[in-house]
Amino acid sequence: MLVVRSFEPQQTALVGYGIRIILVAPEAADNVLRSRLAGMGSTIEQKSELYEALEALIEDPYDYGLCVIDCDAIGGLEAGRRAVQLLSVASRRVPVILISSECKGQEFPIDHHAPVVLRAPASAVSMRVGFEHALRDRLATRVM
Repeated sequence: MLVVRSFEPQQTALVGYGIRIILVAPEAADNVLRSRLAGMGSTIEQKSELYEALEALIEDPYDYGLCVIDCDAIGGLEAGRRAVQLLSVASRRVPVILISSECKGQEFPIDHHAPVVLRAPASAVSMRVGFEHALRDRLATRVM
């Protein structure tokens, strides 16, 4: 069975159009991950400290639409999974993408509260698929 979704180009927007993303990654002038996320129509707030980002998410989970964590910068994939558990205790609302070089196979879970896990370095294609999967409940429409 083939299912095709078509949208009028005047009524749809980029998947990430207008959402605010908190990115946990080291500060760098040539941050490719930040550029890819911004290219999907998002506003990026970058934190280099994991617990600083978690504090911002816990204080106001409705302020952010997505959390992206570079696990290699915070101690590995297991540290990223622990961060998701800490976050889920406080708020299960914010979707999470974990990016790690330890990842053997990319994970696109059915459970809406489980994180998307991508291999590092994330390619433009895997980043786009992971981004769309994490935000699959969100349909952004532009008002013209």
